[in-house]
Amino acid sequence: MSSPEKLAEAVLLPGFAGTTAPDWLRRRISDGLGGVVLFGRNVVDDEQVAALTAQLRGERDGVVVGIDEEGGDVTRLDVNTGSFVPGPLALGAADDPELTTAVAAALGERLAACGVTLNLAPCADLTLAAEDPIIGVRAFGSDPAKASPHVAAYVTGLQKYGVAACAKHFPGHGAATEDSHVALPVLPRTPEELREIELVPFAAAIRAGVRSVMSGHLVVRAWGEEPATLNRVALTDVLRGELGFTGAVITDALEMGAVSGAYGKHDGLGRSAVRALAAGADALCLGGAAFEAEHLDACVTAIVAAVAAGELALDRLAEAASRTAALGTDPAPATVGPVDRRLGLEAARKALRVQGSPRLAGPPLVVDVQTEPTIAAGPMPWGLGAHLAELVPGTRAMTATPEDAEAVLAAARDFRSVVVVTREAHRHPRVRELLAALSTVDYIRVETGAPGPSDGGGPRIDTFSGSYVSLRAAAEYLA
Repeated sequence: MSSPEKLAEAVLLPGFAGTTAPDWLRRRISDGLGGVVLFGRNVVDDEQVAALTAQLRGERDGVVVGIDEEGGDVTRLDVNTGSFVPGPLALGAADDPELTTAVAAALGERLAACGVTLNLAPCADLTLAAEDPIIGVRAFGSDPAKASPHVAAYVTGLQKYGVAACAKHFPGHGAATEDSHVALPVLPRTPEELREIELVPFAAAIRAGVRSVMSGHLVVRAWGEEPATLNRVALTDVLRGELGFTGAVITDALEMGAVSGAYGKHDGLGRSAVRALAAGADALCLGGAAFEAEHLDACVTAIVAAVAAGELALDRLAEAASRTAALGTDPAPATVGPVDRRLGLEAARKALRVQGSPRLAGPPLVVDVQTEPTIAAGPMPWGLGAHLAELVPGTRAMTATPEDAEAVLAAARDFRSVVVVTREAHRHPRVRELLAALSTVDYIRVETGAPGPSDGGGPRIDTFSGSYVSLRAAAEYLA
């Protein structure tokens, strides 16, 4: 058995800055660091990502290369263009599991060509609370019976090319009304309710052979006061015992507010790492921020000290290291090529939900209403204006904030057709105020997020995704 120091290094999956690997990271990988998680800050294009992963493998074969590529609103590969496939809620709206499998397979083939071994997707969460600030379009729907086949289909398609899927965020984030990036959500659920609702898609993922599951920083009172990531009941008794999961348990990023805010001030990041391992986690993500070597040192020191003190069994640490290493299996051979959006467009078109008769009476004014993206998605290209301007000559594309009602009204006077594009308007009071101020304008609404409650029944298109292909599909429909 390896030393505690080597085993502690082997369970860590940090993020980093830049589009090439920094020297400290290359040294750590050569010495046995478990792997890395890539984010948009690490991506230029597919060719660059393939070169980066080859650089990492040049230090050590078997290194885990993870990425957070859900498709739709949460994309890293297409951070500069918008995703080539619609997101999970759009696939759920299309309601064709075979299509979901095909979309996930296309994503898996592309990730394999880029040298990625682990994709932190799909979300097995459900879209349950209208005020939920973080899941929304990232889930396949709100009904566990309808969403579960899509979760399983996604796992099957993605893993076809050897890229490990990861069902997240166990035990399910959708009923939470706080964002675990900044606070510690408490799920208003009994264990019985969880078994009937949130755990159903995770069970489907496990039956489909998902190779990893990500823990959520979520409290279930019946399991204790600690979030699932640090909770032995959640990870060992329920996930492994009741659901029978035998793969790798990956933590959500340990520096997130739900853990670092509630526990970090007392225990520090290293102590949270120890508690996660003791609870049953295997791979520890430290990826949300661009970590430096000293953060890894703190985790390694704490883990080694916990083993020496008898707080963390060496066998448990060795088991975690072995399960983490299993996620570093080289994906199937694939070649980087031009991104093909045809399948994604097919799925996006099938997902569109049309209400009323949204038809243009001439070149339109397109108002893309800007709101802050979620932390999970981050900034990325968004908006319908550019697509319609390409398809309908004479279109004017206008970007507006929720405070720009007067400017929008003034611009609308010159157009027979107005299209207002929103992203989860029901969660943004100022956006709803803007829409109310436009009540004198006959406009077509295009909603690109989780639709939310009905807002009066005017002509409307729901895309269920802010991806490139979903916006393109809406533009084609209007054109």
